[in-house]
Amino acid sequence: MEELSSGSESDYAATWVSWFLSTKGNEYFAEVDEDYILDRFNLTGLNGEVVQEYSRALDLITDSLDDEGLDEDVREAIESSARFLYGLIHARYIITMRGLAKMLEKFRKADFGRCPRVYCYQQALLPVGLSDIPYHKAVKLYCPRCEDIYSPKSNRHGSIDGAYFGTTFPHMLFMVYPQMIPSKGQSAGEGGRLGMGMGMGSGSGNLNYGPPADVGSASTATAAMKAEKYEPRMYGFRVHEEARLSRWRLAKRDGQIARLEALERETNPPNL
Repeated sequence: MEELSSGSESDYAATWVSWFLSTKGNEYFAEVDEDYILDRFNLTGLNGEVVQEYSRALDLITDSLDDEGLDEDVREAIESSARFLYGLIHARYIITMRGLAKMLEKFRKADFGRCPRVYCYQQALLPVGLSDIPYHKAVKLYCPRCEDIYSPKSNRHGSIDGAYFGTTFPHMLFMVYPQMIPSKGQSAGEGGRLGMGMGMGSGSGNLNYGPPADVGSASTATAAMKAEKYEPRMYGFRVHEEARLSRWRLAKRDGQIARLEALERETNPPNL
């Protein structure tokens, strides 16, 4: 516990959950409502996942554990099970409406970091698991603009179990809040700001990296056409192998866009 502590403030936290959230490396987690934890229906099946000290771990999370007389080894076992149990509860909670709202606020503040891809223009990321089974895969960060995943920069975050967030969360969030889906192209004003350097764009210098104003307004085919891709060039000419690969990619993309447009015409026929 001493290694995980973030300082004196976390040592004197009012509740176990507040202590856990204030610990370094746990910044990705949202605060699970106590009412959610106390509802045993929400914990169905977790006693089979947390085999060791399940009851006392739950008591520790809800601050109802009587720890007097417990030796150090037992306390450590209960603490380890409590962290594991909270992570599993967290994965269920963040796909509820209340949990999604809390994670949305963290997403808006870019608490999970920003996409390292240049053409994503500092897009905020979301945590995602590659497996819903514990101890299989570590957490990754999903970019909704390039739709790729990345490893966290910090080793503390990179060691978090992906099952604590699950494979469903980021996609559920965008289903509930479709206005937060970023466009595939460049947002207005980003080119001048990023091309000239930070703080040298027009206006007051407020760097707004939030979702663009036209989020959700374009069709799938239009969004696909706006996606940007880097092409290696020498004196203005594309490199030979890259040029051949680029022609193949463009042909595949054009074919896919044609199929998307045909599907959209079938789904939404013009009014006569």
